[in-house]
Amino acid sequence: MKKTVFHDRFDFDITLRDAALDADNRPTRRMIANAAIGMDVEDAYYSVRELREAIAWTHEGDVAAKRKLTAILANDGADDFQRCIYFCLAGRGVVDMLDDLEWLEDLLERRGRVAGEVRRMKGRCMPLAKPYVADAPDGPLVKLDAEFEQGPSWWADPSLTA
Repeated sequence: MKKTVFHDRFDFDITLRDAALDADNRPTRRMIANAAIGMDVEDAYYSVRELREAIAWTHEGDVAAKRKLTAILANDGADDFQRCIYFCLAGRGVVDMLDDLEWLEDLLERRGRVAGEVRRMKGRCMPLAKPYVADAPDGPLVKLDAEFEQGPSWWADPSLTA
């Protein structure tokens, strides 16, 4: 294959940028795609997967999952990425929340597979723009309380109402 200027450096964020601008995607999907731009390939995928699993297990009634979700949201030793994703989706209904997280997880998994292939081929990639100023939160955190009340957004599905 003949190399062109388009093959010089691969942009791992191109699918996220495309998803963020796609008017056919619902606003929450565009928000979380934007939030993932610039995140490390592996960190983004595993962070979204961990968050989705904790939310799914909480929705399914797993008592330990509420502690896990609370620990994720109250973590003071990591960046704000998981909180950012969670609060983009919070309160919009758990079914849509999980659907959007699965959608993003799939995008990020494919992004990771492409990144692995580019690295195996010793290809060059564009540098990821660091999305956060600090490596740790420097503002208020979520209160660590695994006994939080699950309100209507955890059991009511707005798509089922007329």
